[in-house]
Amino acid sequence: MSKVTEQRNIASKGIDERPIREILEIINKEDEKISRAIYAQLSQIESAVRDIVATIKMGGNVYLVGAGSSGRLCVLEASEIPPTFGLPPDRIVAVIAGGVKAIYTSVEGAEDDSLNGVLEMEKLGLKESDLFIGVAASGSTPFVLGAVVKARQLGVTTIGFSCNKGTPLSQLVDTAIEVVVGPEVVAGSTRMKAGSAQKMVLNMMTTTAMIRLGYVYDGLMVGVQATNSKLKERSKRIVAEITGVPLGEAEEALETAEWDVRVAILLTLTDMGPEDAVKELETRTLRQIKAAMGENVDQ
Repeated sequence: MSKVTEQRNIASKGIDERPIREILEIINKEDEKISRAIYAQLSQIESAVRDIVATIKMGGNVYLVGAGSSGRLCVLEASEIPPTFGLPPDRIVAVIAGGVKAIYTSVEGAEDDSLNGVLEMEKLGLKESDLFIGVAASGSTPFVLGAVVKARQLGVTTIGFSCNKGTPLSQLVDTAIEVVVGPEVVAGSTRMKAGSAQKMVLNMMTTTAMIRLGYVYDGLMVGVQATNSKLKERSKRIVAEITGVPLGEAEEALETAEWDVRVAILLTLTDMGPEDAVKELETRTLRQIKAAMGENVDQ
């Protein structure tokens, strides 16, 4: 297989002799290709989002698995879900070759160990209700391939995300996402366009899934965890905007709701108590509950 991610980029020939401005323009022009490459894969990305939503609804967990830069992007994505949307941290989990140390520095040979990928999956105790998403720019990283083979043996639904066509990873998974952004300005440095594409697609998939699961309402993060003063102020503004009450009343509702924005909104709009509101939100989204109350809202 010829890996586009390893090829030379003719746009960067002689780049080390160019002025800084020209170097930046070359990189910027290459980056323009990313969104077009992603658009070409929207159908596959949509399928992946449906799998994420179904997995979370069924009580399963989503595992983002990668090595090197791809693994670090998985860690970044998984770590942002709980504070942004309120989903417990064990529902979308990152697995990186080499473990925690590999987040900060290179762990020699970690990505080349397919057996370690198998062992990592065994340690997780994967269930059929879980979802595996393997991320590898090359589509041939042994750690990720070993992990996906084990996931399939356990009956887990699998998704592969790479930046080459017809990769070994794509051939092993149920859904293959291949965002081909072309050769890098620095040949083989997939932390550049490929890394940007991975960041964008992971963001798209998880954010869209969280929207469909009810953790976003009218573009507002109603699942936000108010863990600091900035987020507490944001929470108050969200409750006030959705319900129409003053900020002071919004804060009172949030305190009663233990700073759960969705619960606070229901306390403001209905005669529910906190426990009833929490129970309602276990089976219906805020949009669905408001619609059932007879409000004129879009479905």
